Amino acid sequence: MVSPERFEIMQIYWVRLLGQFGVEPFQAYPVFDRLVQAYQQPDRAYHNLEHINDVLRVIGKLSSLAENPDLVFLAGWFHDVVYDPKRNDNEETSALYAQTELEPFIGEDKAQLVADLIRATKHSHQSDWNADAKVLLDADLSILGADPKRYERYAKAIREEYAFVPEPDYRVARVKVLRSFLDRERIYLTDRMYAVGEEFARQNILAEISILGGEIPS
Repeated sequence: MVSPERFEIMQIYWVRLLGQFGVEPFQAYPVFDRLVQAYQQPDRAYHNLEHINDVLRVIGKLSSLAENPDLVFLAGWFHDVVYDPKRNDNEETSALYAQTELEPFIGEDKAQLVADLIRATKHSHQSDWNADAKVLLDADLSILGADPKRYERYAKAIREEYAFVPEPDYRVARVKVLRSFLDRERIYLTDRMYAVGEEFARQNILAEISILGGEIPS
C-alpha cells in the first residue's frame, strides 16, 4: 500500500508533470483522481498504485537516458490503468485510455507517442525500441531485480491476481512466462539497469521457477 505521505507526493508530482505542458492544477486533479480510482480497485494485488509508484521512481533514476522524459513519466502513470488478467488487450486499452485523457492537454502527436510507449509494455521483445521505450520497459520490469523478499511478495501478488486459475495450470503458465525472460539475451535494455539488476533478476526468476516445480534451465 502507498502511505498517505507518498500518495500526497505522487499527487504533487502529477500536477507538476502536467504543468510542464501548461495544464493548470484544477485541470490535472480530475485525471489524477480517475487514475487513482483505477489503480485502487480491490482485485489489484500487484498492478496497483504501489507498482506505479515504483515504476515512476525508477523512471526518475533513468530519466537522463530518455529523449522525452516527461512523456515516459506519463506513460508510466497510464501503462496499467486498464488491467484485467482475463484479457490480453490491456496494453492496447490502456494506450487508448491515455490517448483520450491526454490529447486535450498535450496535443495529438504527444498523446500518440505516450500511447505507443504503453503498447511497448506488452513486452514483445524487440531490439529496435527507442530510448524512451527502453526506460519505460526497464522501469516496468524493475521488480524482477528487487531484493528476494520484495520479489517474493511480488510473486504472491501476481498469484492473487490470477486466483481464478487452478494451481497446476497457473504453475505451467507462470513458468512459461518466467522462462521467456530468461531466454532473452538481456532482461534490462538500458546499460544502467542491466549493470545493477540483471544478475539479481535472473536469480529471482530461477528461484521462483524452482518453487513452482519447473525445470531449471541448464
